Amino acid sequence: MRWTTFGYHHNWDTKLYDEQMQSQFPEDLSNLCRLFASTLGYSDFKPEAAIVNYYPVGSTLSGHTDHSEPNKSAPLFSFSFGQTAIFLIGGRTLEEKPSAVYLRCGDVMIMSQESRLCYHAVPRIMRTQTPWSSTLTNENADDADIGSHLLDMDLFQNVGEPNFWIPFSNYIGDSRININVRQVLNPGDSNLGTL
Repeated sequence: MRWTTFGYHHNWDTKLYDEQMQSQFPEDLSNLCRLFASTLGYSDFKPEAAIVNYYPVGSTLSGHTDHSEPNKSAPLFSFSFGQTAIFLIGGRTLEEKPSAVYLRCGDVMIMSQESRLCYHAVPRIMRTQTPWSSTLTNENADDADIGSHLLDMDLFQNVGEPNFWIPFSNYIGDSRININVRQVLNPGDSNLGTL
């Protein structure tokens, strides 16, 4: 499995974030997460870190908790693309029996409150579907979005071109992409300070 990070970069060795290790957080992903968050009542949610996991069919992610963020009360948003994952979520100890959930292309999972600190894993990625079988078009774009420049116009023009999607379609025919987004800082904090 491979991954990419945005915003605060998680140090896999120390399990900590570092103020000196961060990149720009993508504005479109931030806007999407804020929309979900505000709809669910988390109006103060600020996307500050994302991990994009790239799973080939047959790969796994072992059981773990997401406890590195100083802010553990903010929800975690997880977006799934491509092939299906079996996702296990248990409790705060490994002794608690996990529940299995299928995460399919287009699913959005939110871990909040108690689930935010529960053990979870991905024991299997399965080739179970064609992630998208029709050409996406830009015919139904809202004129207000176009006029207010909420859309990247170059990308908008490419969306209607069938050849634009071929590399994406080929890749996710054998893989899963998971984007998980979290808030790192506590409300009112502007940096990590001394942890």
